[in-house]
Amino acid sequence: MPTRDGADRLLRRVVRDGGGWTVLLTVVALVGAAAELALPAALGLAVDAAVGGTASWWPAVACALVAGLLVTDILGDLAAGYGTARATLLLRRRLLRHLFACDVRTVRRYPVGDLVGRLVGQSADAGQAGTAVVFGVVALVPPVGSVVALILIEPLLGITLLGGLVVLAVLMRAFVSDASAAVTGYQRVLGGIAGRLLEALGGARTIAAAATVDPERDRVLAALPELRRYGSLGWRLLAQASARTAAVGPLLQAAVIAVGGYALTVGWLTPGQLVAAVQYAALGAGLGAVLATLHRLVRARAAASRIAEPLARPTRRYGDEALPPGRGELRLRGVEVHREDGRPLLRGVDLLVPAGSTLAVVGRSGVGKSTLAAVAGRLHDPDAGEVLLDGTPLPRLSPAALRRGIGHAFDRPVLVGETVHDAIGLALPPESADPPAGANPATAPVLAVTRAAQVADVVARLPDGFRTPLSEAPFSGGEAQRLGLARAFCAERVLVLDDAMSSLDTATEHRISQAVAEGAEGRTRLVVTHRAATAAAADLVAWIDDGRVRAVGPHRRLWADPDYRAIFTPAGDPR
Repeated sequence: MPTRDGADRLLRRVVRDGGGWTVLLTVVALVGAAAELALPAALGLAVDAAVGGTASWWPAVACALVAGLLVTDILGDLAAGYGTARATLLLRRRLLRHLFACDVRTVRRYPVGDLVGRLVGQSADAGQAGTAVVFGVVALVPPVGSVVALILIEPLLGITLLGGLVVLAVLMRAFVSDASAAVTGYQRVLGGIAGRLLEALGGARTIAAAATVDPERDRVLAALPELRRYGSLGWRLLAQASARTAAVGPLLQAAVIAVGGYALTVGWLTPGQLVAAVQYAALGAGLGAVLATLHRLVRARAAASRIAEPLARPTRRYGDEALPPGRGELRLRGVEVHREDGRPLLRGVDLLVPAGSTLAVVGRSGVGKSTLAAVAGRLHDPDAGEVLLDGTPLPRLSPAALRRGIGHAFDRPVLVGETVHDAIGLALPPESADPPAGANPATAPVLAVTRAAQVADVVARLPDGFRTPLSEAPFSGGEAQRLGLARAFCAERVLVLDDAMSSLDTATEHRISQAVAEGAEGRTRLVVTHRAATAAAADLVAWIDDGRVRAVGPHRRLWADPDYRAIFTPAGDPR
């Protein structure tokens, strides 16, 4: 969990991110506050001039101050809107970049729906920090200025207003403390509901097939009473604070008016000064704007705390080295990976994948095969040990070199980009990833890998071919897997295929396997698989059992072990 200092540092940065708009808002708000303080004095002097029957410019000054207040309100709203939008944009960009730079395991600690809530809802709340801070500071100017003005008019009036303001300050401090806990709890529970909702939507077909809609709905909304409790508490606290302010404010004005009336009768005040005192009493006791600003600050600080939590997670460090000379030898040396609770996923893995060879990784579900594949391509780093590509530890490679050297394909790939061409060319260098102008809609590398992945015919049937937007290209599971394979084929040295052909029919899988084995231009292949045929076609098989490498060798030799054969036998099958 982030510390308060972490949330406060983030808020300070958000305030700075408002840039020139925050500066403009500060200037405009201060000018408006000054005009608001000057207006009662101008009205009082205008009244005294009228009572004395003398000509005066004070009525015109009062009108000018009112006009100035209108202008500052308009400019303030404009600056607040643009400043908040700019700060929110930068905060969301910072959070997204940080999440993408983090270890995959780090990001998986948070449900996707919860992260979306932080990115969308909490970022918007925290983005208002600059506006809230400026308005909060400026909102103190009228009460403080009113006390000073009343002391200058008559010290007893200033003391009366100051005493009431102290009482209101104590009430507001209690509101801030209680409301912070309520808002933080509300945002936390809401993030949990969003996470469960997204999980349910992802498994909508399974839920429908199992006829478990009602239980799943109850599971997603199980925390709704807690959410309601926090929400009701927050609004109740705000209502109570508003009621206290509304009750104390008029009493405070009445006290100032009573004291002012007495001062007028004994000759301490002129009629104009009494008018000014009444206006200052109303200005000083009207703390509704302060309460609203405090509520906004509470929401911004709670949101900043939620965002600061993932931002506090360490990111992966990269080197600046290019790909070393070699043909793709991959070596894992003493690799260990642990769960968050300390239990091992991989234990002391030593593995060599010779350059240009195919290594099949097999084993029961949950023994660490996908974790090994993720470590091999540096989707995340091991807790101990190291992974080397052609003798160079992966952390020493630059992001571009790592991206160019190692390609990944998964059982359920996510296609990223605007168009089909973008999705396939994601792993290509920028100069070769963009389709050229003219008749040819795709670069030569993208055409080559789509043919190798047996998906060129699918793209050709799309309305705009490679330029078809992904949102308008409904791919089946097998077609999406082939596009994911095509994206991985862009890598130069190593292909890491994590059960990447599970949704393909036998004939397509055979053709792709041939392309991977024969047409991959000597690239090294690490293939996580559950199929005996894929293991048999590999040069070597790494048998993973309980996080360790139990054996490495050709499939035909390992097949003599009945425990190895049992890996490929469905549960309950007596063979």
